[in-house]
Amino acid sequence: MAYERIYPAQSVEPAQITRDEGLMLYEDMVLGRTFEDKCAEMYYRGKMFGFVHLYNGQEAVATGVIRAMRQSTDYVCSTYRDHVHALSCGVPAREVMAELFGKATGCSKGRGGSMHLFSAEHGLLGGFAFIGEGIPVALGAAYQTMYRRKVMGDTSADQVTACFFGDGTSNNGQFFECLNMAALWKLPIIFVVENNRWAIGMAHERSTPEPEVYKKGAVFGLPAYEVDGMDVLQVRRIAQEAVERARAGEGPTLIEALTYRFRGHSLADPDELRSREEKDQWFPRDPIKQLMTHLTENGVATAEELKSIDKKIQLHVEDSVEFALSSPEPDPKDLYKYVFAED
Repeated sequence: MAYERIYPAQSVEPAQITRDEGLMLYEDMVLGRTFEDKCAEMYYRGKMFGFVHLYNGQEAVATGVIRAMRQSTDYVCSTYRDHVHALSCGVPAREVMAELFGKATGCSKGRGGSMHLFSAEHGLLGGFAFIGEGIPVALGAAYQTMYRRKVMGDTSADQVTACFFGDGTSNNGQFFECLNMAALWKLPIIFVVENNRWAIGMAHERSTPEPEVYKKGAVFGLPAYEVDGMDVLQVRRIAQEAVERARAGEGPTLIEALTYRFRGHSLADPDELRSREEKDQWFPRDPIKQLMTHLTENGVATAEELKSIDKKIQLHVEDSVEFALSSPEPDPKDLYKYVFAED
């Protein structure tokens, strides 16, 4: 089977947005991109250590899904590529950057680093280093929402959970088992496959006989969609429908977003496995530039307004670095703190 998908097979109408929504989406995506670029700078300057997996190119997926949900009350489960998911959830840039520097002011108190961001306050259930590890956690969050509402009679329990993972993870057992349970119990969960075509160095078409991941949802009788993951308005449209279904008690949705990471698997990856021809097909489809064009050509915003947002975000990210650098290291006396629940 040839694997040449760049545009999705399914036709998806883009979401209709107001001016405020358009500017919100643009600002969120620019924040993600600018933050990740600054992470790369800090890493290559020897200021940041460990494994760092950046999200450049995939911003439309995080923004399109998470910003269609309720911030703080809904739940999000991420992967090791979790910085931008955290920012879209509303975790302050200062806390995310401080965590990447291993500081006590980080959202995980300096104990999680790049791959293990967590914020109960913002509904971020964690970044997970092992692929598929976060799917059962997300399923559990969705199950408790269903249980509280249907069994305990808590009418306020209408939270929706979004679970992000990559194309490589869609071949793992957790994916199939959790889709089965979610469909069986009609859990309020959205499974989001960020198909960037590569699982580290494994090309997607070499790892599965059916590279169109969304088709796997039909086995479990749940709605499944393939969207252009470089178009935030397409992602937002499907995400809004999935959120509405989940909140109404109609069960899960599987979304496969066709996207592309503009950098290597991690900052330690020289990115020599992907061909120049493949990259050249995807780079012109930059999701931020596409949204910028839509906003200006449709009179939603002016180029000057968008440049103003760019400058504001740049200062915001610079501030997060200064905050992280000036923050204290975790106290060695607190080594065992947060290991067990405390009164």
